[in-house]
Amino acid sequence: MLYLPSSSLVPLSGSDGFKRSFKKLIKKNPQLKPKIFDVLRKLAEDPFTLSLKTHKLSGNLEGLWSCTVAYDCRIIFSFSEDGEYLEVIILLIDIGSHDQVYRK
Repeated sequence: MLYLPSSSLVPLSGSDGFKRSFKKLIKKNPQLKPKIFDVLRKLAEDPFTLSLKTHKLSGNLEGLWSCTVAYDCRIIFSFSEDGEYLEVIILLIDIGSHDQVYRK
């Protein structure tokens, strides 16, 4: 079980795939950009805040987590340990519509 300190922000790290998907999504839907940044801030503050609807995934994506940005926009992420500082980080894996992120 991971212990997430409640008094500090959990560092976020975006994978190359997340960064590519983010750029494509913002190009198509620029109005989502402020909402995405708001969700990322909430994710760093408390990944399990109710408004994010954070949940574990199963099947091909077992071991990963998902949270909701908007009606048809999800962020896929995992909890990982930073080997150098032994702290929990959130690795952002993918962002996009429900069908896009769950296809993998």
